[in-house]
Amino acid sequence: MGISINLSAQQPISVVVAGLNHDHVHGILSQYKKGTVNIIGIAEPDKQLQQKFSKLYHLPDSLFFDDLQKLLTAKKPDAVLGYNAVANHLQIVEICAPLGISVMVEKPLAATLEQAKQMEALANKYYIKVLTNYETTWYPSYQDVYNTVSNGGIGQIKRIVAHDGHQGPKEIGCSTDFLSWLTDPVLNGAGALNDFGCYGADLMTWLMHGSKPIAVTAITRHYKTDVYPKVDDDATVLVEYPTATGQIEASWNWPFSIKDLEVFGETGYLHALDKEHINSRMRENIKDAKIAQPLPVPINDPISYLTAVLQHKISGQNDQSSLQYNMIVMEILDAAKRSAATGKRVVL
Repeated sequence: MGISINLSAQQPISVVVAGLNHDHVHGILSQYKKGTVNIIGIAEPDKQLQQKFSKLYHLPDSLFFDDLQKLLTAKKPDAVLGYNAVANHLQIVEICAPLGISVMVEKPLAATLEQAKQMEALANKYYIKVLTNYETTWYPSYQDVYNTVSNGGIGQIKRIVAHDGHQGPKEIGCSTDFLSWLTDPVLNGAGALNDFGCYGADLMTWLMHGSKPIAVTAITRHYKTDVYPKVDDDATVLVEYPTATGQIEASWNWPFSIKDLEVFGETGYLHALDKEHINSRMRENIKDAKIAQPLPVPINDPISYLTAVLQHKISGQNDQSSLQYNMIVMEILDAAKRSAATGKRVVL
């Protein structure tokens, strides 16, 4: 996604929000208040959630519908944004696809590989985009690392390590509505493995240019059985490629919030410490630290990106949000679950 397109005159797209029980919805509602996106409807069956967000963001009652199908009968958005339980992403696509409406959901794409395959089939049948939004896609440091690797700056990749997570969703104060499905093995598909393992799987697929791994081995742990009785809260996943190894470390047990990325090449090492800061070290012990340049429009935030995809200014293929790459992410997560359950290496 190292593309720069001048979209300064980008008109705000019209979107429908499906679901309010995902705490990431605050981001899109904040953008709506700033006028950078036009929300023409919100589908949420829970009246208490409707009232909560109506008060928080001073939203008119006319914006709310109990049912997505009814909403889309009344109004035609440019896209639908999913902020509901991961297992219910499929329902959004089932409703939107026959209407020719593209969808962007919060990560991961689905709760299970089987759901993802159904979503992919609908997207292909009705020629719509089904995109996945990850916070890390919009990190300037990660794009800088990707560009350096792609330009041969550290030679061929040999190892990728992704650390993602925090102290735990309850510990950091996630809403009860969010927790109710995030900690459910059916609605979320797993615990920390799905919630944070998807980041590493997505980044590795991107850095490896869509190559599928040859095998996956995973260990999941359940440290906080009293807090999260139904799901794992810690996962370590080894992802084997013919020429490299990926290591995903996803947890609700970190001492602090963490999203960082390490890439080891033949001749050097890059470490994106956070959204902006990068440390590097070359074979000759040449060390450097820098701050990544801000990302250009339209690859700087999910709405700019989605707008450019819908306007055919960028393809929405072979990048972190794309369906192609996220089907591979789902294969990795599925294999990780099977490996953790059986204690065996799973060959893809």
